[in-house]
Order: sequence, then C-alpha cells, then structure tokens
Amino acid sequence: MVEFTGVGLTYPGPPPVPALRPCDLVVERGEYVTITGPSGSGKSTFLNVAGLLDRPTSGTYRLDGIDTGALKERDRTALRGSRIGFVFQSFHLLPYRTAAENVELAMMYQGGKRSRTQRAAAARESLERVGLGHRLHHTPTTLSGGERQRVAIARALAAGPSLLLCDEPTGNLDTTTAESVLTLLDTLHTDGMTVLVITHDHAVAGRGQRTVAIRDGVLSEGDTNAGVTDAGATSVAPAINGVPSETRENVA
Repeated sequence: MVEFTGVGLTYPGPPPVPALRPCDLVVERGEYVTITGPSGSGKSTFLNVAGLLDRPTSGTYRLDGIDTGALKERDRTALRGSRIGFVFQSFHLLPYRTAAENVELAMMYQGGKRSRTQRAAAARESLERVGLGHRLHHTPTTLSGGERQRVAIARALAAGPSLLLCDEPTGNLDTTTAESVLTLLDTLHTDGMTVLVITHDHAVAGRGQRTVAIRDGVLSEGDTNAGVTDAGATSVAPAINGVPSETRENVA
C-alpha cells in the first residue's frame, strides 16, 4: 500500500535542512499505523510526502504499487484525489455551507465526472457512515467540535480513498469527544481502511496496530513512548531499515 524505499527530503537552504532522513517503511493494505514525535521532529514532512503534497529528494515512494516519483504533477494530483483522504487537526470547513455541501464541494476538486445528484448522494452516504445522517443541512457553526471533525472525516471518505492520512485528528477536541472520533477511526479500520495517524498523544498512538516514532527526521520502530506527551522519553529506538548508523549518529 505505502512503500518508502530510501525516501528522504532535504530542503535546499542554504544551508540544506534534512527534514526527513532516508528511510524504508512499508504499510500494508488495511493496516492502522500511528506516527509519533515531538514538534519539529519531521511528522509534517512525512505527512506531506506520504500525501503526495511534497516530492522526496531521495528514494522511491510507491502508493498502491505506483511509483509516484515517475508521475507528472497532474497525475500525482489525480492519484492523491482518488486514493488519499486527509483529516487535519483544524477542520477546514466552510462556515456558511452545510455539512453536505462541504462534503460535496470537496468532491468537485477530487476529479471524476459525478453529476450534482451523484455528489449529493455520495455526500449523504459518507455523512451517514460517520453517524451524521441527521445533520446533513446544518452549518459548521451549529455543530459541536466532534461533529465538525466527523464532517471532515466524511469529506475525506467521499471519494472512496484507499488511504486515510490523519494529522492530530483529536488535537482540538476534549477527551470524551476525542474518544468518539478515535472509535470512528477504529471502525473504519475494521471495515478495511488503511489508516495512518500522526500524533504526539500517547492515548491516540496506542490505538494503532503498530507505532513508528520520528525524531530529528529519523524514523524508528519499537519505541512507543518516543515523542508522546505523557512519556518524556528522549531516546531514539533503533532506526528501521534504510537509515544507516552514520546517519543516526549525525542527528543524535
């Protein structure tokens, strides 16, 4: 599903800034993986590369078996729109549009040739899937924080993506509301969705099948406490395949 082979990203500078060190990572179809790390660790860079928003400066990224580095920008955009759904900490909903309209409008930018009737039906189905079938015609200003995030998730699901990328999806929510959103992500995973969640929250990180830590641009598996809010750990676990020891020494 998601396959990084020596993928890294360095911003040119000057001086050059290695935001993501070369790494290997495989996320299988239907897997639920959490990415943890403190602020400035490279989580957003990882998300941007995985979401086809940024091109890596080294290595190969395959999504659903497609070598994304070989694609023209138009083809990358089409692939992103059809295969990837995004959920962010901020809901990014249009305040004077209804929940259904917010979901419909997103579909207009995701490619395809759905008619207005087809978009409306898909929006209804997507909102019903997240438990908001009764709130179709409510604007975001009349919805709770949890409901707004559910609309954002419905928007991400509307195009039928195979990968759901979530960046701090509970960061703006209270504990009870956050739990309801996490339960929804659990359900989507159970239904077969591949889920990647970026977080610094230990409780959120624990929901995944496995956790990958990132610190100073270095990915590592096996240390579920690295970079989470209630652990205080500062050590970096042995890096996953593709990060040479000399690279780890340089960023220690």
